[in-house]
Amino acid sequence: MRQSWDSRRATGAFIRHARLDTGGDTGRYPFTLPVVSHLAAGGGVDLDSSVTFLVGENGSGKSTLVEAIATAAGFNPEGGSQSFRFATRATESSLGDHLILRWNRKPRTGFFLRAESYYNVASEIERLDEDPYSPSLLPAYGGVSPHERSHGESFLDLVTHRFGPGGLYVLDEPEAALSVRGCMALLARLAELARQGSQIIIATHSPVLLALPGARIIEIDDDGTTATTDFDHALPVRLTRDFLAGPDKYLRHLLDED
Repeated sequence: MRQSWDSRRATGAFIRHARLDTGGDTGRYPFTLPVVSHLAAGGGVDLDSSVTFLVGENGSGKSTLVEAIATAAGFNPEGGSQSFRFATRATESSLGDHLILRWNRKPRTGFFLRAESYYNVASEIERLDEDPYSPSLLPAYGGVSPHERSHGESFLDLVTHRFGPGGLYVLDEPEAALSVRGCMALLARLAELARQGSQIIIATHSPVLLALPGARIIEIDDDGTTATTDFDHALPVRLTRDFLAGPDKYLRHLLDED
């Protein structure tokens, strides 16, 4: 039986809450995003669950918020662990500079996975691995350079070999590289990590990942409001179910040329 998120809170929650500092609003992006305005007015967002999903339509601000949480926690904006300090092209927003995190305690390890920039992280892993004065990094990533694996395989190598107990893991749309079966494998690994005292914060569109028992799902509406929802009522789940139950209804509307 599926349990609600609040009955499954675990000791793995390192970050309890995130809020914006007062006076940080520049009047420009990302402060013009409705979700940022809502967080500023509402006092922030609770993250005191072992697994928190952020869902919403494209442009809702969920990835911007996840990126800000990661950078405020000390991760490299392009991804990687807290020790990664490379920069390829700065595209991150300034929101992380104005986000205040309330901690229970600090994690022993962690990683920020951004699907769109993991190629750059893989290149940095290769570069660091070539340093003759440092231990090899590749064993922590499955023993093979991520560039020598498919995109999806390298993601699963990462969560299988690099992610471990007692860590903070922030993921932005990890399903981008994964098949449905790959999403199922990721779900199983995330559940294992949560049981091992890790905290996981994920922006996603995947109904498969959202099925993780005990996870908290926060939905960001078009007007920026946020609300906790359950699996059956989460937007990706509802839309996917409706489409699969009657694709012809959607196709008549989507492909109508008249």
